[in-house]
Amino acid sequence: MSDITWDEVTKRKFDLMISKMPLFHRKVAESLVSGKAIKLAQERNSSIVEEQDVVKAFFNDVPKPFEAMMIKVMEEAGFDYKKYGFGISK
Repeated sequence: MSDITWDEVTKRKFDLMISKMPLFHRKVAESLVSGKAIKLAQERNSSIVEEQDVVKAFFNDVPKPFEAMMIKVMEEAGFDYKKYGFGISK
């Protein structure tokens, strides 16, 4: 499945989130997370990257020491990570 597109709202939130990250993290985060989100969409047999793919990609690929900052920026960008079971104390 090579023709992957992004849900428009999800892409806007993703771009906003990347723009709010420290400059030195942006390119790496954008590349790693977008690649992982595309892979996750493909694993769901979907041709569309959706919010759940981006949220899961961020939580899977961002190192633990940066998780608090990621959550803050994710909230500012409008991602509802809690509905996917992330960021909830276990």
